[in-house]
Amino acid sequence: MNSPVTMDKSAPRPSSGPRHSWMSRLYTGTGVLDVVGNRRRWYLITAVIVLICLASMALRGFTFGIDFVGGSRIQLPAGDATTEQVEQVYTETIGADPESVQTVGTGGGATILIRSETLDAGQLNSLQTALYDEFQPRDASGNPSRNAISASDVSETWGGQITRQALIALAVFLVLVSVYIGIRYERDMALAALAALVFDLLVTAGVYSLVGFEVTPAMVIGMLTILGFSLYDSVVVFDKVEENTRGVLHTNRRTYAEQANLAINQTLMRSINTTIIGALPIIGLMVIAVWMLGVGTLQDLALVQLVGTVVGAYSSIFFATPLLVSIKERWGPVAAHTKKVHARRAAAAAGRPAPGRPGPGPERNGAPGRRPVPAEPGDATQQAPRRAGAAGPRPGTRPTGKRQRRH
Repeated sequence: MNSPVTMDKSAPRPSSGPRHSWMSRLYTGTGVLDVVGNRRRWYLITAVIVLICLASMALRGFTFGIDFVGGSRIQLPAGDATTEQVEQVYTETIGADPESVQTVGTGGGATILIRSETLDAGQLNSLQTALYDEFQPRDASGNPSRNAISASDVSETWGGQITRQALIALAVFLVLVSVYIGIRYERDMALAALAALVFDLLVTAGVYSLVGFEVTPAMVIGMLTILGFSLYDSVVVFDKVEENTRGVLHTNRRTYAEQANLAINQTLMRSINTTIIGALPIIGLMVIAVWMLGVGTLQDLALVQLVGTVVGAYSSIFFATPLLVSIKERWGPVAAHTKKVHARRAAAAAGRPAPGRPGPGPERNGAPGRRPVPAEPGDATQQAPRRAGAAGPRPGTRPTGKRQRRH
């Protein structure tokens, strides 16, 4: 009987052959990172991040923009005025600081936008007069005019309507995503992808609460765009997981978790490259919006996309796929297969026959012992030698060679 072959860990490895560095193995995806094997560590890190974000949202809250709390908006041609000078005139006239003062646009078309709490008619009239006396803004014809200073009130109901519509769109999006992943892949992958999307939303909102970024309608709309990136990254990893785990239950060499971890390593550099390439234009948009154009809407939209892109890459690699493996190993055929593989490895390490594969036993009372279970393909420890006459054809079989043509 053939004895099982075991690897001796103390034996020195052959020195011949190229040795690949850690970065090289990371780039080629040969399993240098054990993400799934250390998933409890990543669960702990994820839980700490979520708790910090939830605590910040509960204690600090959010800094809502004028579109959500209501207020007044005053706009005038920039000319030679600076935001500091305009803010000083506002403070001296109203007796309070404005919410924000920023320059919108460049060149001759640049304007200064003032956002403040709701001002009554008398306050608006006094502010317009003070701004005109100080800066002499010019109208479209190039003449100094008080009418070049525009003022309007913003109702908080508009921001509420934007938020309500965004929440409806979010609910529809999550339902459609669940149906698609459940049909295209499977139910467990849909659950893991939805959990990753919820994590992305919580962390992005928590970052806004921690840092104190202003919540605007552009930020709410941007929250929907980051879900698309996160879903794309998760689907890329899941597609590789499905490819690697196809037929894994029919062999006893690797577990579902090991094949899923290999899929993470094989798609890791793709996720990193996609994140970097996606973040570069967003950073460029922020630079253009802040330093060149001064458009606050573009700044808010780019900021939420930058935060969501980084968070989405983390969740697809370190949260979604490990969660999928945990769900699979909780119950069902994957759980039974994992136990079977581990039991087989433990038996091989101890030098015992693998469970379910007994060797030929001694004959009792003239009866032959149990025959060994046929070996799996590629298992060198259980292959039986061929019989001497196995190479010849069996009686009654038809010849498979070409017949000689008769002349």
